[in-house]
Amino acid sequence: MAFGLVLSLSFLAVLAVANGKQATVQLEADQPFLRVPVSESASIQCCYRCTENPDVKWIMNIHTVNGTTIPRFMNLSEVKPMTAKNGVKCHQLILENVRVADTALYQCFLSLKSPHIAIFTHGTFLQVYTPMHKTLNLSESVKNGIITAEGVLLLLCVLIPGSMLLCKSKRLNELERKKGREEENIYEGLNLDDCNSVYHQIQRSHVQGPYQDVACGEDIQLEKP
Repeated sequence: MAFGLVLSLSFLAVLAVANGKQATVQLEADQPFLRVPVSESASIQCCYRCTENPDVKWIMNIHTVNGTTIPRFMNLSEVKPMTAKNGVKCHQLILENVRVADTALYQCFLSLKSPHIAIFTHGTFLQVYTPMHKTLNLSESVKNGIITAEGVLLLLCVLIPGSMLLCKSKRLNELERKKGREEENIYEGLNLDDCNSVYHQIQRSHVQGPYQDVACGEDIQLEKP
């Protein structure tokens, strides 16, 4: 029982010393995101404040399809010497001719020897993309000319059908007015009194019939056979 208590107190003492030692390491803000085209160079750095000089290694965390990460230590030839300014120590990682496979989260792994403390920096996510190549390399003046021509063509497409519809409507109105004037001219030379007299004569002929009755009051002498 006493041995277990002593062991527990010793473990807590080690943690307290480690936490106190870790408090001397203060991480600076890293660039969270960096986007670089293929075949270009990428520069990533991690900065911190520390009373000692820890062992620093760069780690590349590759994201897999199932959501896990695979850490991999970087080549030392790609790491630049440490720089210090106003108590801030920085380590720089230079990647030349980056590829799409270099897309990953890059972190610094800080390791103190006495006592042994390991700290990961916040890290920078590097995205390597393939730029789209332009099919036509046009200048701004040419682009403005094309936009102006498109605007003129659009205006003509609106005005020409509208003008055609207006002309067609105007011709229809003129034909209707001309037809009305021709109908007025047909009845212009006719005399209404003559038309009434002719109409009455026609009506009288229909009433009397084609033959007239022989007057009964006149003396008519017929020849004897």
